[in-house]
Amino acid sequence: MKSEHIPTRMCVVCMQMKPKSDLLRLTKLENGQIVVDKSQKRGGRGVWVDKNAECISNLRKRKCLERKFKSNIDEKLFEEINKALDE
Repeated sequence: MKSEHIPTRMCVVCMQMKPKSDLLRLTKLENGQIVVDKSQKRGGRGVWVDKNAECISNLRKRKCLERKFKSNIDEKLFEEINKALDE
């Protein structure tokens, strides 16, 4: 029997390969807005972040999103990330 394929992605903070289900996707839309992509299928530039607290706190400290999206990140996005993790 074939084993089931589990898609993996790399966390932009810890650079570990993890299953998509363990990661949160953030997307930069065409208009420049950065949003949490709950469907994990939106168009635009996307990055993946591990859902653990250490990666989330280092996301802000290391300015990973600023580097990947090449733009300034609003504090409201970090609030939205925390809200998405609580769901």
